[in-house]
Amino acid sequence: MNSGAFYRHKLDHLSAVMRRHVDGGHVPGLVYLVSRVGETHVEAMGTLEAHGEVTMVGDTLFRIASLTKPIAAVAAMILVEECVLRLDAPLDNWLPELADRRVLRKKDGPLDDTVPAQRAITLRDLLTLRLGLGHIMEPCEDWPIRQLLTERGLLLGPPQPQSLPSVDEWMQRVGSVPLVYQPGERWLYDLGMDILGVLIARATGEPLGRFLTQRVFGPLGMKDTGFHVPSQDLHRLAGCYAGGAGGALMKYDVPSASQWATPPLFPSAAGGLVSTVEDYHRFCRMLLAHGKLPDGSRLLSRAAVETMTTDQLTPAQRTAPDVFFGDSRSWGLGMGVCIHRDDLCATPGRFGWDGGLGTSAYTDPKENLIGILMTQRLMDSPEPPALFSDFWTGTYQALSD
Repeated sequence: MNSGAFYRHKLDHLSAVMRRHVDGGHVPGLVYLVSRVGETHVEAMGTLEAHGEVTMVGDTLFRIASLTKPIAAVAAMILVEECVLRLDAPLDNWLPELADRRVLRKKDGPLDDTVPAQRAITLRDLLTLRLGLGHIMEPCEDWPIRQLLTERGLLLGPPQPQSLPSVDEWMQRVGSVPLVYQPGERWLYDLGMDILGVLIARATGEPLGRFLTQRVFGPLGMKDTGFHVPSQDLHRLAGCYAGGAGGALMKYDVPSASQWATPPLFPSAAGGLVSTVEDYHRFCRMLLAHGKLPDGSRLLSRAAVETMTTDQLTPAQRTAPDVFFGDSRSWGLGMGVCIHRDDLCATPGRFGWDGGLGTSAYTDPKENLIGILMTQRLMDSPEPPALFSDFWTGTYQALSD
């Protein structure tokens, strides 16, 4: 039976595949949403918190990790459109810690063997993750720069909001480390997005969370999205787990002692937000509508959204050792973008990202499709888990045309 935008029996198949992952113990539970041409399907399953089944899909709170990045990018583009920030202007006035940078002569060489940066770091460098500093994905445990980044607490791993210092102290740490590459030279995950959050706060004179609430969450009606969970809402926060020995799930963060229970000193624009499937759907709908809100007003211009969702990397940057998003994807401004089809879901122009605590959200303008998957199991590697692959395969095979 054809349900309009989706085949009903194939949506039932998607549900069955997702339930296999839950019943098999791979994840404690999940909520997913697929939306197309005005038709939206939401389903929850499993025990996302130890005390019971999910009953209120729209109210379940998730640590969305790197799904924070596109939101921060939208905030930055609002400031670009207001001419507060410019994509290619130096950031030295806002971020003096990044002025007069030194760059390693050799990426695995001594820390004092450096050359001057060829130019200043820009907003475009932060949004495209090409500022020259970030996670080095090739084997580098004995490199002096890797050891220094670890020592300074700049290779953060899974989000732990209460482990971070104040914004100014964190930026001082960033400023004390030489760049690995020249600005604009290479894509490195994902330090640039956290620096972006500092930039937004300093440029606006507002804490990042307040600016996001006033300029993004408020206009979109994202009432449950923020950098911490108020005490009265902690019962709605899903427990978060990591994989343990023998496939067992180990608690990573639980509502009764959550790191998201109080506001962090450093609100992470790279991965610190908590949200719901329904809130994030509102955000994705805005991007699908090229920046337009349901009332006809705009959060961003069509041109801004198109710029964000256009590939910004060179072919050499897309294939460098530090890149882990595969042959069919690249990077725009604050999010991944699909550049050619090599899988069911790899529609050219599709954009979005995955979160390391078990979240995935993409928008496909060609198919007029939004898909959002939220669970709370840490990813074991940069490669998306089978759960993500099965969700997207099941979503695309359910399209009715």
